[in-house]
Amino acid sequence: MIVDLRIYTCRPNKMGEFVKFYEEWGWPLQQKYLGKCLGWYTTVEGAMNTVVHLWGYESQADREARRGAMAADPAWSVFLAEGAKRDLLVAQENRILKPTDFSPVK
Repeated sequence: MIVDLRIYTCRPNKMGEFVKFYEEWGWPLQQKYLGKCLGWYTTVEGAMNTVVHLWGYESQADREARRGAMAADPAWSVFLAEGAKRDLLVAQENRILKPTDFSPVK
């Protein structure tokens, strides 16, 4: 298993708006295509205005196939365009994580 860690930095005072927008527009599509969401979080302390979510995949090939299918859905392009129009984010990054041998989640 691998984990895709996504970190989004929202414009100040826009995190709530981003979360609501994502929940209505992005969440249904990502559930449909990506499958296993391991968690979706907002920061309380530390780097402010940050949203973090994690997705589990069987392998990098599984991740690429699922994300490719989602990218091919016209509704995903609409979501991305609407998100750009709303200008809610300052930055985004992702990291691919591999569990250690002793990790409780494999």
